[in-house]
Amino acid sequence: MEAYKQEFIEFMVDSHVLKFGEFTLKSGRKSPFFMNAGAYVTGSQLKKLGEYYAKAIHDKYGDDFDVLFGPAYKGIPLSVVTAIAFSELYGKEIRYCSDRKEEKDHGADKGSFLGSKLQDGDRVVMIEDVTTSGKSMEETVPKVRGAANVEIIGLMVSLDRMEVGKGGVKCALEEVHDLYGFETNAIVTMEEVIEHLYNKEYKEEIIINDDLKKAIDAYYAQYGAK
Repeated sequence: MEAYKQEFIEFMVDSHVLKFGEFTLKSGRKSPFFMNAGAYVTGSQLKKLGEYYAKAIHDKYGDDFDVLFGPAYKGIPLSVVTAIAFSELYGKEIRYCSDRKEEKDHGADKGSFLGSKLQDGDRVVMIEDVTTSGKSMEETVPKVRGAANVEIIGLMVSLDRMEVGKGGVKCALEEVHDLYGFETNAIVTMEEVIEHLYNKEYKEEIIINDDLKKAIDAYYAQYGAK
């Protein structure tokens, strides 16, 4: 596993973004783990987060793209901090763009989008925190493709939960790939999280012990992608 992935897993734990216990998800599923990107709140956290996204995007998609698109609301700061990090790490100026939940009907920046205007020929990387069902892409992809003649080259999320999407067979990232035809990737997968943390001491604590591993295995037996 790449060093930046190991660092990112520990970063999620340190930032209280990735938690383990008993959680009820929006889908109604009872999960032994939960990821909340809204817990990244400080300047140093956001700076590091942008760097991890930038490294993963550069690793998977290179730098031959023009726009980072982050769906509202959580995708807005993600696209901003990643665009900054991409400039600092790779010397490539990438524009950011996000959608609005409600269209603005006045001012110089009226319309459905924030940030850079999408232009014909733009190559776009979508950026999100986590994709559990793929529902956000249902709303976002048509908006992006309808704004200009763009090419969406891929989606990057921070964590692949590796559980079935709405179709009940494939994981949500695979469903998005099959439905829209662009690549989907994550900085890390839950498999990599478990590999890095299971029965290994981190800051004098075992994050994933045998009992928690059993709970995670039981969850994937019910909801894991086939």
